[in-house]
Amino acid sequence: MTRHDLSVKSLRSSLASRREARFSRRSLERQLASYTTESDRLELDAILSRHSAEETGELRSIINRQAMDRLLRSA
Repeated sequence: MTRHDLSVKSLRSSLASRREARFSRRSLERQLASYTTESDRLELDAILSRHSAEETGELRSIINRQAMDRLLRSA
């Protein structure tokens, strides 16, 4: 393989990885959005509180953004 072939292969691999990461994040966002009631969110918070901030950082970021979106829509 030439250096060019390796670069193209690396780029394709990188793009595929990024696409898969976006797909996974959107799926996670949809799943978390299904926790719509206050009791659902309290249950989710209780589950997350059993884990470290490092483990739950991405989840909490998504949950907080969704909460802000709900507040803005209801205002």
